[in-house]
Amino acid sequence: MATPFTAEGMLDLSGAAELARYLVDHGNDGLVVCGSTGENSVLTDDERVELWETVVSTVSVPVVAGSTSNDTIHSVELTKRAESAGVAGILAVTPYYNRPAQSGIEAHFREIARSTSLPVILYDIPIRSGRKIAANTVLRLVESEPNILGLKDASGDPASTARLLSHVPSYFECYCGDDGLTLPLLSVGAVGLIGVASHWCGPELKAMIDLFLDGHIDEALEINRALVESFAFESGDDGPNPIPTKEMLKVLGLPGGPCRLPLGDPPEGLIERARAVLRDLETWRKSRSSRA
Repeated sequence: MATPFTAEGMLDLSGAAELARYLVDHGNDGLVVCGSTGENSVLTDDERVELWETVVSTVSVPVVAGSTSNDTIHSVELTKRAESAGVAGILAVTPYYNRPAQSGIEAHFREIARSTSLPVILYDIPIRSGRKIAANTVLRLVESEPNILGLKDASGDPASTARLLSHVPSYFECYCGDDGLTLPLLSVGAVGLIGVASHWCGPELKAMIDLFLDGHIDEALEINRALVESFAFESGDDGPNPIPTKEMLKVLGLPGGPCRLPLGDPPEGLIERARAVLRDLETWRKSRSSRA
């Protein structure tokens, strides 16, 4: 979930509540609050807690807290505050910038898991963290920490994910962390998506996943083809995530506001592109509805 700010860059808690309700009403079975799309790295600790408390009190679906950073001690402190705020689980990102060895990554996640009774989802995103969580590291953590129950996989390597999922216990769940790879990861054992484009095409993503898991492959592929434009829009070198999402929220009339620095202002023409993406999606929705 994106984090709404006012025009002056202040936290918009009423906007966060409105956006949370919208997302739940439009296909999302749970919400990650203060993840990378939520600009977690530029939020203060108190702002994070306020967001968790606000969204938990607003919706009935599980709220997962992005409560970690590249600092293990800080991550443990924030995770404890997230649990006190009433969240349902923790999304723990690979420590970034430090570029630790696998032994350090493993120790980091172990400290976080042991600081909470909540379920923990590991977040593997090498493009942002500079390090991949090795499969053996995941397996050792799952064997020793009973509350590490899942993985958000944004590694971009479905073959590696397939090998990992052939060794994890049956209760361990993998969620795609890269919208465009949702179907490939579902095909090797993932169970869902923690997404970005779900801000504006949540119902379609939900339907695509359900259809694929129910064996209706052709119908799932049709939806995926219709969403390729959205996947391409959601991030780029000139407008990295969540800048495009914030522009799409403007088009939808939903709270979002600007991104905080260092992300800065959207590039010229991005809001027009957002309108075009939404127009094409609406055209496809009408065509699909007329064929139903």
